[in-house]
Amino acid sequence: MGAMTITEKILAKGAKLKSVKPGDLINSKVDIALANDITAPIAIKEFYAVGAKKVFNRKRVVLVPDHYTPNKDVKSAEQCKILRDFAHEQKITHYYDAGEVGVEHALLPEKGVVVAGDIVIGADSHTCTYGALGAFSTGVGSTDLAAAMVTGEVWFKVPETMKFVFNGKLDKWVSGKDLILRIIGDIGVDGALYRAMEFTGSAVSSLSMDSRMSMCNMAIEAGGKSGIITPDAKTKKYVEERGERKARYYESDAAAEYFSVTEYDASKLEPQVAFPHLPENTRGVSEAKNIKLDQVVIGSCTNGRLEDMAVAAKILKGRKAKKGLRLIIIPATPAIYEASMKKGYFKTFVEAGAIISPPTCGPCLGGHMGILATGERALATTNRNFKGRMGAPNSELYLSNPAVAAASAVLGKITHPDAVK
Repeated sequence: MGAMTITEKILAKGAKLKSVKPGDLINSKVDIALANDITAPIAIKEFYAVGAKKVFNRKRVVLVPDHYTPNKDVKSAEQCKILRDFAHEQKITHYYDAGEVGVEHALLPEKGVVVAGDIVIGADSHTCTYGALGAFSTGVGSTDLAAAMVTGEVWFKVPETMKFVFNGKLDKWVSGKDLILRIIGDIGVDGALYRAMEFTGSAVSSLSMDSRMSMCNMAIEAGGKSGIITPDAKTKKYVEERGERKARYYESDAAAEYFSVTEYDASKLEPQVAFPHLPENTRGVSEAKNIKLDQVVIGSCTNGRLEDMAVAAKILKGRKAKKGLRLIIIPATPAIYEASMKKGYFKTFVEAGAIISPPTCGPCLGGHMGILATGERALATTNRNFKGRMGAPNSELYLSNPAVAAASAVLGKITHPDAVK
């Protein structure tokens, strides 16, 4: 058996093989199959079309109506009803609705639905988030998901792995979001096409679990098949406090082969900003000169976790958002919402003039809760800034971490957090 990466080891386990190598076509069992209110209705239609009667395991199929909830119109309400009816018919254990629903990629780790060593597929491209837990997780199409809902299996081509090593002490305003934005800026939106992205080094080890999830979340923005971080003591504590199943911990062999290895001096990294209209159009925040804003959004599956709320509250405390600027803050799950209230973050946000939204993907996909008009410009902690992503085709969307977003809301233009006095 040859040396393998962590990704190859997890896939070998799923395929019940002693070893796999990049390029191998494998049939693998699935630990979790996930879908939301946009993608699940298509999968459910295909599920019935093949004559299926029962999902392979009602505890392993997860349905989260998070994109257009609370329902914004009749069409979105109908989409969510398809999920609701199917979940009730199939007695799905992990179906989240109403006051239980949260942004799926924040909700599942928090609930312990995904654990280390899992193979997770989701009909949502940001399913790669769970690599922060030491799982292989990737987005798939709705028809692939339908097949997995029936059989509990899916086929993969084993990906090559690119390793990214960050060493050095991070600046206090630099987070996992900045590390991944820097990578995307360097290799481009297709630089890791169908490859696993493995993140390591002392700077990555220093990141919180929230920040690691932000980092793995955006592997897809470089075209990655997945993102992954080898589990350490932080991972094990997080998983074992929550996990509903026994975790399996893997790590890459010292002799494992990589497509490429890229090293960074993380101590030299400043907060990053992705300029319109691609996540690869990344520059240091110091290069953002007098870019005035109409809206700032802090939330999403990338940066709607409790750490993100805490950073925003720290900067907004005793300050107000710039007059005329819309500041929208979206805690990603009910638990994050409740914790933010208890810790006094909501008082800070309200006093700063922010709009506090219930958990939703909302504005990230141009759905609702903060759509941009013609010619408007926004800064968001979301993951994509494609043309028209948050509204009108000729609006502009910039991406940053929550510290930059909060500071920019105060000054009304993109700024370094240290500029807020």
